[in-house]
Amino acid sequence: MLNHIRPAIVMIVLFTGVLGVAYPFAVTGVAQAAFSEQADGSLVRDKAGKVVGSALVGQNFAEPAYLHPRPSAAGDGYDASASSGSNLGPLNPDLIARVKADADALRAEAGASAVIPADAVTTSASGLDPHISPAYAKLQAARIAQARGVAVEEVSKVIEQHVEGRTFGVLGQPRVNVLLTNMALDARFARSAAEG
Repeated sequence: MLNHIRPAIVMIVLFTGVLGVAYPFAVTGVAQAAFSEQADGSLVRDKAGKVVGSALVGQNFAEPAYLHPRPSAAGDGYDASASSGSNLGPLNPDLIARVKADADALRAEAGASAVIPADAVTTSASGLDPHISPAYAKLQAARIAQARGVAVEEVSKVIEQHVEGRTFGVLGQPRVNVLLTNMALDARFARSAAEG
């Protein structure tokens, strides 16, 4: 009987060795050699070298002196362990009420005639989107400028410098990375101005 199952045992050991050990080591080695920053999570560090986040994972900024990200339905918001959308349908009264409340708050902040970009009031599928549209970023410039005590044009320049184009010139939409732009705002305008 052992002769009958020996080929199966050999195949299991072989596939475990190849697919469970050799392949993961090879992929990890290639990723570390060719794309070490991305393989390590695209970590963003401050001037002191402390990790403050990832360029690929959104986080919540609620202070008026910062760009605010798009809403998140991941756990309590931007919880990577609970990454997901809300799964609420477009006719769900809870979703309609939340979107209306968010849009009303933005109109109160930016003016009643403000055009509200879709990403300002809708969550992404993961709830961890690190980017917002340039239109949503520009909509926030006046609030940021007021909180930092600087001219709106100066804040708009920083935002404009951080607009990323389409990937390979054709994929996706132009976007603004919230964390990187907020770090640039802190670097350009003293943090004490935002706290005052």
